[in-house]
Amino acid sequence: MPRTTRSATRDEVLEGRAWWLVDAADQTVGRLATRIASILKGKHKPSYSPSIDTGDFVVVVNAGKVRFTGKKETDKLYFTHTMHPGGAKLTPPRELRAKHPEAILENAVRRMLPRSALGRQMLGKLKVYAEDTHPHAAQKPQALAAAR
Repeated sequence: MPRTTRSATRDEVLEGRAWWLVDAADQTVGRLATRIASILKGKHKPSYSPSIDTGDFVVVVNAGKVRFTGKKETDKLYFTHTMHPGGAKLTPPRELRAKHPEAILENAVRRMLPRSALGRQMLGKLKVYAEDTHPHAAQKPQALAAAR
């Protein structure tokens, strides 16, 4: 009998979604973002399929307390464009942290996900909060072990 690769079905995916709680305080942005992106994709599950959103929900607290390594806090620039001539905007992390502290981690995770409708669906399962409170206590999120 030939071996076949089995893909996850929609019902298996929807019933098996878990909620994870991540404390981002004093964790490196890139390393934390790779773990979160992997969970959003569902790569930690045996039923992972690249064309199906098999991932779990992730709630991140203390996103304003993430850290950068090296001189990224002062030298890194976030690029956005208004799509008008001369509309380039460069923002250093310290300004972004002051205005929208959760945007640093959201940007890092978003850029690690697929650039498609599937990636946008995965990003919808990411909930990021700058402080240590969140409104998702009813979902009973499990604490994700910190990787240092």
